[in-house]
Formats: sequence, C-alpha cells, structure tokens
Amino acid sequence: MNLMRRVVLGVADNAVVHRVFEQNRYARKLVDRFVAGDTLESALAAARELADQGITVTLDQLGENVATVEEATAAVGSYVTALRQMKDHGLEPNISVKPTMLGLDFGDDVVRENLVPILEEARAVGGFVRIDMEGSAYTERTMAIFYDLHGQFPEEVGIVIQTYLHRAASDVVAVMGHGARVRLVKGAYSEPESVAIQSTADNDANYDRLMKQLLLKGKYPAIATHDPKLIEAAIAFAKANDIAPEKYEFQMLYGIRRSEQVRLRQEGFNMRVYVPYGTEWYPYFTRRIAERPANALFVLRQMFDRQ
Repeated sequence: MNLMRRVVLGVADNAVVHRVFEQNRYARKLVDRFVAGDTLESALAAARELADQGITVTLDQLGENVATVEEATAAVGSYVTALRQMKDHGLEPNISVKPTMLGLDFGDDVVRENLVPILEEARAVGGFVRIDMEGSAYTERTMAIFYDLHGQFPEEVGIVIQTYLHRAASDVVAVMGHGARVRLVKGAYSEPESVAIQSTADNDANYDRLMKQLLLKGKYPAIATHDPKLIEAAIAFAKANDIAPEKYEFQMLYGIRRSEQVRLRQEGFNMRVYVPYGTEWYPYFTRRIAERPANALFVLRQMFDRQ
C-alpha cells in the first residue's frame, strides 16, 4: 500500500477527525461528489440519469459491520426493495451487497441465510447480485459463501476479486473454473505486506495479468478501474484477440471520471457505474479519497479554503 493511502486512512480512523468531518457544514458537498444521496429514491434518480446516457448501474447501499442480527435482517429487506424498485423504474436490477452488512460478524450461516431471499428476488426480477469483497480478514469466508450460493444461483450471483491480495491469481482461476462472473478491482483497504502487494506498480502489473486472463477465459468479466492505461490495455488486448465489446464491461464509481464513462459508452463499450447511497457514507468516502493523492488534496483544499 502506498504511503499516502496509509496516512489518509490512518487519519480518517481517528474518532475526533471522524466527528469533526461529519459535523463540518461543507462536508456534504464533498460527499455528494461520490455518494448519490441518503435514500434509495435519490440513488434511483441518479441511476435514471446514467441510464439515459446508455450507462447501466449497480446500486450499492452503504453500510458495513452491523451491530446486531436484527440490523442484518433489516438489510435483507432493503436489498430486496432495491431490486424491486430498479425493476419498477425500468432499470436493470443490479446491486452490490456487503457480507458484514448481512451479518458476517455473527457467523457464515447468518450471511448464507440472508443472501438466499435476496438472490431469489434477483431471479424473480431478472437481476444480478454482486457479493462485495471487504478487508482480507473476511476474504476466505466470503469466497466460501459465494461458492456455496453460486451452485444454487449460477446466473444471479458474482464476486469481487482484489488484485493487491497475494491470493488473487489463484482465486481468479478458481472462479473461472466455476463459470462465475468476476468484478476485478485493485483493492482499497489498508492491508499488511503478508497478505497484499504494497507497490502500486506491482499491483498494476498484477491487475493487467489477471484482467487479460478474465478477458480470454472469464464469463462476462467486469473490468473495474479508473486507470487510463489499464482501460486502453484492455481494449487493445480484446481487439487483438477478437473479443467483442459485448463480452465484457468496464465499471467505474459514481462521480469519478464522469466524462470518461460517457466517452467509453459512446464508443460502443459496456459501461456500468457503481452508485452508492445511504447515511453510512464515511468509511466509503475515506477509501475514495485515499485511493489517489489528488483526491485527498482536493478534500483538504476545499476544507481549508472554506474556513
């Protein structure tokens, strides 16, 4: 992990910084750059605007590490509602779910049981559910849960693989062997050297290798990156190997490189945008600003300029 990301995440974890930032009257304007409001309704409105440009979306309700089993059960209902509402609004029903929001801290069986009604709803509305990947402490358990559920819902569930983890290459091979869909990301958590690549250049190289494997042998892989070099490498590799654009998709996050999202779609590539929403935005927001020094500097400049 690069030094800037480690510093930003370390500062963000400070309870005083968290409290001051959430109470700052200018914070909401900064958050709105990356988060589509507090409610499902606001997220659906943002999704509609993107859909009007030919861009598909994944709705991502923010929240993680719920405190009680009852909160996890409530999350099931909100995820099911999101799928139904997307269908009712003429959008492709597609959501991302976090295992710790569905009770992973209370046991693997809790998550499995909570995911079943969500996946059943996805099947009913012709939708898709991506199981998100969180910190490395949860990776093995999340993968095991995913494999169990993919056997029951092969067309409705996919997984995320983080290329900075040393295990990423073997996970890509295993998931392709199951004929499952992968969303490939670099990774955004603070991880030790024992489990994760620390060099940005090495992680980029690993992403490039695994991306090409998925383009050749994967099932509709999601190339989730904002990196121009990796995007162009994917396009060039696909063309060189006669891989049609409809066989894969690019994915970006809401509020990041918006003009590039539109450009890629206009050039005939499938583009999906992850649209996060909800009141639990702080952990997500800090990971976004930690990913690039420019993001962190932008936030600091805005905060100090307003004082």
